[in-house]
Amino acid sequence: MTDREIRLFAQPLELRAAAPDAPVTVVGYAAVFNQATAIGDMFEEVIAPGAFTEALRRGDDAAFLINHEGLPLARTSSGTLKLAEDSRGLRIETDLDPADPDVARILPKMRRGDLTKMSFAFRATRQEWEDRDPLPRRTILEVELFDVSIVTDPAYAGTEIGLRAMAAALGRASRSAATIAARMARKARLARLAG
Repeated sequence: MTDREIRLFAQPLELRAAAPDAPVTVVGYAAVFNQATAIGDMFEEVIAPGAFTEALRRGDDAAFLINHEGLPLARTSSGTLKLAEDSRGLRIETDLDPADPDVARILPKMRRGDLTKMSFAFRATRQEWEDRDPLPRRTILEVELFDVSIVTDPAYAGTEIGLRAMAAALGRASRSAATIAARMARKARLARLAG
């Protein structure tokens, strides 16, 4: 899927377990609204309130994954993953089965605080770009949602996709905007070469 992007939000997760063999409830936020984040030092991104409304209304089948891969620990279509949009962002809640080997593998790490970050994979279906200094700003207005994940490292996969979207949007807006998009694409290429 070429338009798939991933964003990290370092928000604390809450774990609740009544008994050793009881399901472990995980509650947290996969995305937070109105929080500006630099994406690869090439552009700034903000998720607007309401960005997930259509995805939730449509019933996008989102899975709860580890690092955006592997078998799902929970899923919206089965009812084991609950997603809701509130004034803060995209809230997740799931009851994980401690008998599941994948869950048993991550629970100690979550309890110790080794796994605390959430991320989500999406495709922007509506967005706005603003020419700002030092970085252009992308506002995500609506998404198609693929998954929410507990992650070990910050991941900004899909930065080039965001740059292509910026070039298209800003290129239509003005000639100087197209220059900014070209500058950002050059910066991305240099970062890849340096990395």
